[in-house]
Formats: sequence, structure tokens, C-alpha cells
Amino acid sequence: MAIERDREGTPPTGENAAHGVAELVLERDAFLLTGVGCDTASLPTSTRFDAERDLRPLVDVRERFAAFSLSLHPVKTRVIEFGRRAAVNRKNRGVSRPDTFAFLGFTFICSKSRRGFFQLQRKTRRDRMQTKLQEIKAELRRRMHQTIPDQGHWLRQVVTGHFAYYAVPTNSRSLSAFRHYVTDLWRRTLRRRSQKDGFPWERMTKLADDWLPAPRILHPWPDQRFAVKHPR
Repeated sequence: MAIERDREGTPPTGENAAHGVAELVLERDAFLLTGVGCDTASLPTSTRFDAERDLRPLVDVRERFAAFSLSLHPVKTRVIEFGRRAAVNRKNRGVSRPDTFAFLGFTFICSKSRRGFFQLQRKTRRDRMQTKLQEIKAELRRRMHQTIPDQGHWLRQVVTGHFAYYAVPTNSRSLSAFRHYVTDLWRRTLRRRSQKDGFPWERMTKLADDWLPAPRILHPWPDQRFAVKHPR
């Protein structure tokens, strides 16, 4: 069992690791060992096995962990069939469609393009978005009596940072939803400052357009990244 590592020999983290998994899945069909962790700590990782027969060494994983007084987490560790032909293979066997898995803020899904070809779909994890929105809500409460430009400047930084990580292909709906929810939280905060409802949606939409960046894809498709890093 081997975890993909970068050129310096250290496991990839953050954005690069998430994009690396996308390239890994597109390279060929794979069985993935996702979310390796123990009862006291968790190491987010995704390891590729090119064929089902390669999974046999996993039998020894529990024993290796036990040698260091560790154990595999029963929920965070699982082996799933994932890749271009996973859906077809599972359908031929009469089983459900391929499972999804979460990795570094994204949910990875075996999907299809409009032309019917395999497409790796990545979406923002729902729980991560909800947690972030709760943090923004609490901070807006604290900044309630700041000026609109001050609030707008802060929210622009927050939304820009969110898009910088999550603006990947196939994630447009999640980006638009995040911006909409942030706008709604901002509107609710401004309405609490006065008994008069001075912020109808028409005015709030204009305010959001003035301060919040529009959702757009910032990262290339995984196959384009793979072609650049591994030219033929």
C-alpha cells in the first residue's frame, strides 16, 4: 500500500492533494482506500489499487496498526470501486451505483457529462459549507454595527478565499449556493440593525454585486492538469 507523494517525498496536503485525487481517478479505473484513520487520529488520504487482486495486502493492515497500538477506524476507512467503468461494472453485477467519498472538503462522485461520457464530479461537502456559514453568521453578528463598506470588504475576502479553493469544474452550483447564503446572512444582519425593513432583495442583490465576487471556475479540469504534469 502506497500513498501518493510529491517530489519532495512528503504527502500532498490541501488543494494539491484534492486535485491529485481527481487526476488519479481519471488516469485509470481504480479501487480506492479512502479516509485511513485510527481511533485517536485521522489521516485524510486516498490510495489507488489498480485491480481487485491488489487489495489482498490490506488483510495485513490491521495487524500492522496493532503493532503500534493503533486500530483502523471502522467508519473512516473503507475500500470502494471508483473510476470510468465502475458504474457499468457494478450495473452488470446487479449492484448499486458507485459510492461517493469525501476528501479534503470535496465529495467525489462518479457522474456523466451531457454527452454521456464518464465525468468525475466534485462538490463542496455539505457539512463543510454549513460549518463555514455558521462561522460567517456569528462573525456578522459581531460586526453588525460596522459600516456597510467595512462589512462588504470583509465578506469579499471570505468569499474570495472560499472560491480560491472550491472553484473547480462541476462545482458551480455549490459556489452559487454559497454566495447566495452569504448574501442572505448579510441581509438578515443589516435588517436587525433597524426596525424598518430597509433591505428588500432588489437592494440586497445590488449590494452583493458591488461587494461579493461572482462565482466562476478558477481551476482547470483534472485531465488538463494531468496532461501538463505527465506529457506524452
